[in-house]
Amino acid sequence: MNKDIKIEINHVSKVYDTDLVETHALKDINIKIYEGDYVSISGPSGGGKSTLLSIIGLLDEASGGELKIEGKDVTSLTQDQAAEVRNTKLGFIFQSFNLIEELSVYDNVALPLTYRTDGLAAEEIDKKVKECLEKVSLSHRLDHFPNQLSGGQQQRVAIARALAADPAILLVDEPTGNLDSTTGDQVMQLLEELNAQGTTICMVTHDSRYADMARTKYQLKDGVLQVEEEQLSEAV
Repeated sequence: MNKDIKIEINHVSKVYDTDLVETHALKDINIKIYEGDYVSISGPSGGGKSTLLSIIGLLDEASGGELKIEGKDVTSLTQDQAAEVRNTKLGFIFQSFNLIEELSVYDNVALPLTYRTDGLAAEEIDKKVKECLEKVSLSHRLDHFPNQLSGGQQQRVAIARALAADPAILLVDEPTGNLDSTTGDQVMQLLEELNAQGTTICMVTHDSRYADMARTKYQLKDGVLQVEEEQLSEAV
């Protein structure tokens, strides 16, 4: 059975210009991410990983090339159009959690849903928030605030928030960077379980152990994307 393409990147480049130097952060990137895939992008610091993820997430613009999300060309959207796609099609998980300290766990997870232009009813939002907190085993913490949670629990809240809008893909940027190794392993196990349930994931990580958990593995070095050799040999 053919799977839908969730993300398609064709000949994407990113160039940063200053008065003195022209830096090619990304060079002719081509990638397809299919429904249910688990993709890791690893490589050295400064290699372009976060830049690529920011372009996929419509947080930054490419200098050239084409980006499609679920078959729709999103290369040249207005800021408002990009914001709508981010809120309905993309789920973000960051190293720094990015929770709002003044909001409860429940309200942090509900926040993206309240900004949707399709106007979800309060009952729908309530149901979705509780479903997502159940997925990350934090239903018992919905009235707590971020500063009352451990780092691992805060990251799980961030994952629940990312899942709330039923995104086409989860974009995950160094999800264990602020966690100890045991807690990081637990968060990665949760991502693995979500992928097994059908969630499409694209993850940037510098940790080779975590990169190896993905089914499709890329290396990004000096702006050049390479599929890992073992996958190339399997495809031959």
